[in-house]
Amino acid sequence: MKFLFALSFAVLAFASNAQTIVQKDYSIQQMVQEVSVDSLQHYIKTLVGMGTRNTLSNQTSAARGIGAARKWVLQKFNQFTAASNGRLSAYIDTTTLQPDGRRIGRPVLLGNVVATLKGTDPLDSRVFIISGHLDNMRTSPTDSIGDAPGANDDASGTAAVIECARIMSKSGFAATVIFVAVSGEEQGLLGANFMSEKAKQQKWNIEAVLNNDIIGSNNSNETGIIDNTRIRVFSEGLPAFETEKNAASIRTLGLENDGKARQLARYVKEIGERYVENLQVVMIYRNDRFLRGGDHTPYVQRGYAAVRFTEMNENYTRQHQNVRTENAIEYGDLEKHIDYEYLRKNTAMNLANLASLAKAPSMPDSVKMDVKRLGNSTSLYWNRPKSGNVKGYYVLIRETTSPVWQKKIFTTAVNMILPYSKDNYFFAVQAVNETGNESLPVVPGVAGR
Repeated sequence: MKFLFALSFAVLAFASNAQTIVQKDYSIQQMVQEVSVDSLQHYIKTLVGMGTRNTLSNQTSAARGIGAARKWVLQKFNQFTAASNGRLSAYIDTTTLQPDGRRIGRPVLLGNVVATLKGTDPLDSRVFIISGHLDNMRTSPTDSIGDAPGANDDASGTAAVIECARIMSKSGFAATVIFVAVSGEEQGLLGANFMSEKAKQQKWNIEAVLNNDIIGSNNSNETGIIDNTRIRVFSEGLPAFETEKNAASIRTLGLENDGKARQLARYVKEIGERYVENLQVVMIYRNDRFLRGGDHTPYVQRGYAAVRFTEMNENYTRQHQNVRTENAIEYGDLEKHIDYEYLRKNTAMNLANLASLAKAPSMPDSVKMDVKRLGNSTSLYWNRPKSGNVKGYYVLIRETTSPVWQKKIFTTAVNMILPYSKDNYFFAVQAVNETGNESLPVVPGVAGR
């Protein structure tokens, strides 16, 4: 009888909380509105004007090549430090690459341009990263001499990173945010490999990586589709890191669709669509495009939650192409093909997610599902997050066939009994603060077996 009474009470509590309205953070709304088409256009035109940004190109010229591009991005980051009250610092992180017999024919200095916006909470060790790649290529990845505009691939992603740094540096966030323009992507994700390995060795507490690569155009070749209302987010399902170690648990609990990156993808879809009008974030159930790779992958391979944003409809006449006209088709990644309103929305989507994550409490700790007895209800319990001010928690529910969370139930308690069968639904818990910023969700482990 006691159990039935408790369950009935939980059902009533659930019904009373089911209508809770998820709130927007006014300060994030203001930051989203500050994303500027003029700024994005200035960034891209400047980068395109450097002729080529191939990783193997000139490193000493003040006006042309990857060296000039790195110095210019560093200069932009340093311009933003004055408004940050000492929280933002920037530098070029370098390493020397040795010839590999493929895309690097000689020793070359690789440099990632990194700006770190230090968190305001000394107890919060979380790190959130946004990246785009600074380098580009012509038809041949080793052609370091000829012009390669690289307006969309990936000056668009780099522009989004710079613009987020410009706006966010003026505000304080509990967690640390890192803005990085990486090099060596076209040579084999070398800059991202260098940075992610450094993070692993130094034990950075990275909770999310948002990688932006080709986010500024809106039409495809062959199909002729034109659409600037959707952007793709790519995320792995099964974890690339220690797959064999976790395979048995994943199969037992049916969590093939609930890895760290997939949870992050669900989060960015919800937050992006909450704050940015006329933009749909489309989840793609792949780590990257078919048989291709991006700078989020080295992070995924080291166990971090990382996703890739790419425009909905790619145009392959403008990727990795020498600028030319052939059979009446214009080839080349030219600045005139950028849709700046689309890029503005995609940048705003990144910014909203970074700000939400960095302002939110850390994730609930030790989230568990009680499985001591069989039943058609589900009992969850958890501990407070390790950092951050907490207003309460959202318990998330979705059917096993749903790609996204379908219900959010608010509670101030650290436990809940739900009238939903664990056979038919997935659950997670996220922490939320007074301004409505939500942590990443945590899928419960099992207890009582």
